[in-house]
Amino acid sequence: MNWVRDNWRAFVEILLLAAGIYYCIRLVRGTRGAPVVLGFLLVMLVLTSLTLALNLEVLRLLLRNFLAFFAIAVIVIFQPEVRRIFANLGSLPFFASTRETRQNIEVLIKTVERLSDVRIGMLVAIEQTIQLQDVVESGVPVDCVATPEILETIFFPNNAMHDGGVIMQGDRITYAACIFPLTQKPGLSASLGTRHRAAIGLSEETDAVVVVVSEETGAISYAYKGELVRNVSIEQLRDFLTSVLVHAPPPRGVVEWVRSLFGRPAVHAGLPVDTKPGS
Repeated sequence: MNWVRDNWRAFVEILLLAAGIYYCIRLVRGTRGAPVVLGFLLVMLVLTSLTLALNLEVLRLLLRNFLAFFAIAVIVIFQPEVRRIFANLGSLPFFASTRETRQNIEVLIKTVERLSDVRIGMLVAIEQTIQLQDVVESGVPVDCVATPEILETIFFPNNAMHDGGVIMQGDRITYAACIFPLTQKPGLSASLGTRHRAAIGLSEETDAVVVVVSEETGAISYAYKGELVRNVSIEQLRDFLTSVLVHAPPPRGVVEWVRSLFGRPAVHAGLPVDTKPGS
């Protein structure tokens, strides 16, 4: 017992360090900068081992001071991921009545169904707890009650605003013709068009739910937390929107809350992002 009492701080330090390394690996995994960071860490490991083995004091001092520059470099390389984490940390719960939310879902469902039938492209983001301030600044203020007719008018090919994305807040269309950030995720299918990449990009940085209709095939897709699910049916889309916007429980406890910051969403019904062409 005395040994445990004397060394409990070391256990805590090891636990915190292991947790930090684990979440850093999850943060960089699958990103463009991951090979750069892993290669740099490998070089640092070799140099540190040589420094300790040969007792190279000058090199040890240089390596110690260089760690500060490395931390800044990591922030620059992984700016989107860092931004997403801090945005989740600063987000507050959003409360809306279940009835109103279901009505809003049906408005979107009707719009998606009509536009899919006639193969008119659509890109709609449903704002949740994280405000889309950076995105709306690129768009055109609309501020009207959301209806299928208005959404169809916005995305009609001859409309000046049809190429951008629409932001919905509750039952209102707040902005149109918005420019969403394009994802930089490697390994995506070459068949993905701009709308689908923009949907993934916005969902990577915020908790918005983004719905897409392909103007080439009429296929329906949705993006959430950086994951795109393509070629879903109307019922699958309705079930997903209901599960996220109506039935999603708040995180339970610290562990679940931390997981919500770093984890990936569960796989939903539909085809994976790279299994079928047509965007």
